[in-house]
Amino acid sequence: MSAPSYDPRNQLLGLLPEEELARLLPHLERVHLPLGKSLSESGGVMQHVYFPLDAIVSLLCVMKDGASTEIAVVGYEGIVGVSLFMGGETTPSRAIVQSAGEAYRLKGQRLKDEFYLAGVLQRLLLRYTQALLTQMAQTAVCNRHHTVDQQLCRWLLLSLDRLPGDELVMTQELIANMLGVRREGVTESAGKLQRAGLISYHRGHIKVLDRPGLEARVCECYAVVKEEYDRLLDRRSLM
Repeated sequence: MSAPSYDPRNQLLGLLPEEELARLLPHLERVHLPLGKSLSESGGVMQHVYFPLDAIVSLLCVMKDGASTEIAVVGYEGIVGVSLFMGGETTPSRAIVQSAGEAYRLKGQRLKDEFYLAGVLQRLLLRYTQALLTQMAQTAVCNRHHTVDQQLCRWLLLSLDRLPGDELVMTQELIANMLGVRREGVTESAGKLQRAGLISYHRGHIKVLDRPGLEARVCECYAVVKEEYDRLLDRRSLM
């Protein structure tokens, strides 16, 4: 758009008017996010926010005994670090890179300076936060009321929506930690999906072979979250 090196893949940045984006561009630092990297820890003050390009970041609730459960995923559609502009500064959740890739990093104070100008960025970030809260609430409902099979389908589809291809690199142990279930449950559910021809799984590589088949098996939670993101982050609603 402005600079030749600018990568337009992040949806939030792409929805900004040219004038607002131009103010941020000199401050955006492109960084690589390796698998497993922690972007924030529970109770820690974040110094930067991240706009993923092709990486996926998991937001996790961590218990005192070290057990964790994923409450939301953030990809190219969003931003990691909402606590910085919401006024809380810290959060009890943990942000871990689930799928390695690239992102833009921006100093938290620079984002807050732009946020308080009350332009499109402010409306956009508030709408995104509402969509993120919907994802968190629906995840809690899904974990309580739906089967591991349905939870796995939801997790796969949400992850797939945030990746450029149809393959994820993720061990069953990590998926179990994300879903907050036993590894044996994930092994059984992944086996069912593989036997049905919906996915192939080998040594931590999951490839989706039949997306419509996954969508036919998933609970309503996936559609609720997707529709809310589409509604809130529609360019026409920001004008």
